Amino acid sequence: MGKKDFLKDYREKRDFDLSSEPFGDSYNKTLQDKKIFVIQEHDATTLHFDFRLLVDGVLKSWAVPKGPSTDPDEKRLAIPTEDHPAEYADFEGVIPEDQYGAGTVMVWDAGTYENDKTDEKGNLIPISQQLKSGHATFRLQGKKLQGGYTLIRTQEGKDEKWILKKVKDKEADARRNPVKTENKSVLTGRTMSQIRKEGPKE
Repeated sequence: MGKKDFLKDYREKRDFDLSSEPFGDSYNKTLQDKKIFVIQEHDATTLHFDFRLLVDGVLKSWAVPKGPSTDPDEKRLAIPTEDHPAEYADFEGVIPEDQYGAGTVMVWDAGTYENDKTDEKGNLIPISQQLKSGHATFRLQGKKLQGGYTLIRTQEGKDEKWILKKVKDKEADARRNPVKTENKSVLTGRTMSQIRKEGPKE
């Protein structure tokens, strides 16, 4: 029995002769133990933010229509999407009109995360196990977002839904609205309109 191709759904939706999105490794061993996150602003059919955590070598992904909040009283809908390759964390550019997810993509925030959830004996519970159970907590160390966040599954099955929520800690700030006020790429310093005009940048 062959190894599972974690990126099968991702690749079937795209024509890599037309889109500059990365093909990626199915299971990136060099990044297997890395804990990186990326949030990409994506102006597709509707504007939304894609929240991604690198877990076991692939980016576990959720579409967050309203984007992340720094207010712990805000619950943001997060809809799971297909796993993306680790290399997607650096993707910024324009997906062609006739391709899946057509539109402009910006690396809105990026950094690392820490797993801070333990069992009764004080051992860290792997993020993959937390996600399987439907409740994951972690600390982000990004350029725009820091501190504790939690992902909670609220609905299973075909229409699976989660919520993304800020944890009450010293980094929480109900006065901030970063998705509105901080509108430049942490990768290239460009706005969405600049990316739309210029496309990918090496």
